[in-house]
Amino acid sequence: MSARANIIERMREGPVLFDGAMGTVIYDRGVFINTCYDELNLTNSQLIHRIHEDYVAAGAQVIETNTFGANAIKLRSFGLAEQVEQINRAGVRLARQAAGPSVYVAGSVGPCTEPNQLILDDQAAMEVESAVGRQVSALADEGADLVILETFWDLRELQIAARAARPWGLPVLASVAAEAPGRTVKGLSVEQAFEALERDDNVDAVGLNCGMGPADMFEALRRVIHLTHKPVVVMPNSGLPRTVGGRRLYLSNPEYFTEYAKRFVALGARGIGGCCGTTPEHIRMAGRAIRSLPGVHKHVEIPPAPARRPSAEAIPPAQRSSLAAKMLSGRKVAMVEVLPPRSGPLDKMIQKCLRCRQAGVDAINVPDGPRASARISPMITALIIERQAGVETVLHYCCRDRNLIGMQSDLLGAYAAGLRNILIITGDPPKLGNYPDATGVFDVDSIGLTRVAEGLNRGLDAGGNELDTPTGLFIGVGVNPVAVDLDTEMQRFFRKIEAGAQYAITQPVFNVEALLHFLDRAGRHPRRIPVVAGIWPLISYRNAEFMNNEVPGVCVPADILERMRRCRTKQESLAEGVAIARDTIHRLADHVAGFQVSAPLGDVDTALAVLGM
Repeated sequence: MSARANIIERMREGPVLFDGAMGTVIYDRGVFINTCYDELNLTNSQLIHRIHEDYVAAGAQVIETNTFGANAIKLRSFGLAEQVEQINRAGVRLARQAAGPSVYVAGSVGPCTEPNQLILDDQAAMEVESAVGRQVSALADEGADLVILETFWDLRELQIAARAARPWGLPVLASVAAEAPGRTVKGLSVEQAFEALERDDNVDAVGLNCGMGPADMFEALRRVIHLTHKPVVVMPNSGLPRTVGGRRLYLSNPEYFTEYAKRFVALGARGIGGCCGTTPEHIRMAGRAIRSLPGVHKHVEIPPAPARRPSAEAIPPAQRSSLAAKMLSGRKVAMVEVLPPRSGPLDKMIQKCLRCRQAGVDAINVPDGPRASARISPMITALIIERQAGVETVLHYCCRDRNLIGMQSDLLGAYAAGLRNILIITGDPPKLGNYPDATGVFDVDSIGLTRVAEGLNRGLDAGGNELDTPTGLFIGVGVNPVAVDLDTEMQRFFRKIEAGAQYAITQPVFNVEALLHFLDRAGRHPRRIPVVAGIWPLISYRNAEFMNNEVPGVCVPADILERMRRCRTKQESLAEGVAIARDTIHRLADHVAGFQVSAPLGDVDTALAVLGM
């Protein structure tokens, strides 16, 4: 069985990258629009083959044949109705030659009718079914891996096409074209279309393509992703077209397209590609970003630690550190987050930590490469803080940069050196930082590494081998109460608890109601763990915009943005940021286990002011 045996199962394993537009690129390479683009499979095969090669080189895992209009009804207007088989077979051959052994080839099948055509009568429906069946027969016989029924505006025609495609044995992806605000030109909502396709046994995967740019398609996807259990594929246009010098051009850049590609994955899309206006460069950039996302990697399977190990007793959580004892007793904790410097010496940072200890802070949180940046080792930083400033630390530990062997060694080493509190995070992908070409490892995510750490606490390593002495790590995890897909975030949080998490720290909180809603849902788990609220004192309107737009997992509400926008001086902005943070703490004080306050630009005095110390 080949690696291409089942594209549907492959999509269920993780997101798959489709290619981009064919017609756009053909036009950009000098072919006028009055040409039959499908016939180019026969008359200019080198051009089509080069376009396929460019998409494969860009990283596409699925490329579509140049056969969108190669049905007898559409070809009739060019006098080519008798060449359906030749054009479709040639389309598959050209794609397969470029694809090689590991890239899927999808047979592209477009609608037989026009968007403004009246509702199909029975005679027209029979003609459509016959035309699609004839086209899919040629695609299947030549070895396509999948049929994509794309850019269909009429649900009835789409379902007729799916019925016609089913007998030929290929998986069927049925994709709807809609316009903002999520309706087809015939007035059908995307919700109605997805509900119908979910029930249709002739359809294996559903999709949205064309009609909308990335932003509008994101909103449409948000509305329908929960309506189906089938894999969902999204292929937006690059943006809205503009007429420049008589040509219809899509001016949205690959960076914009890529940002939404990442959001599609976060919502749960299992296939990402492009439609009108997208090019190999859009796919190349989006592919790099998607591959760097932690949730896309296939992680090493970590079995749960056994409930007990006779030869060694695990250290009770409350005895693992002073922070653990205080937090698990129900007393409020106060922590300050201090970034490791980019280079030594550490004298200034130690002085800041001493001020925190003297003010009564319980622990210093030490981030691990936030926003994929390179700084002094957080583990070395934490050790020096504990030894020279005399205050406990919470070592953030990220899964991005080390493989499973290295991560396990670090946890064992941290415990042997005297560190007790860790916060396990999956980590920002390298694309976000100053080293976008760096490789993210992600052997495990935060759930898997939590399970590893819990195993070490029980005296067993990731391979089930016994340790001489169990560790006593107080294991924390991160949570995001304003996640785009809160249901998935809650499921992951519960899995972290089941993996062994003993406390959690949230992303910076600006929306109090969102956190309260998260805590209410979190309370449904049979084992409740303390949740510490992350607090970020804003220092300017620009800082608020940056947090809202650029920092993953952070959402700054419009009213807070407006409060910061009204500030006229640096001092006024800082005072307002502190006031917002203190108001957040006041409103959350009775609902959380304490607060972690970030020191903006390393200013611990601002953090202490927020904590009232």
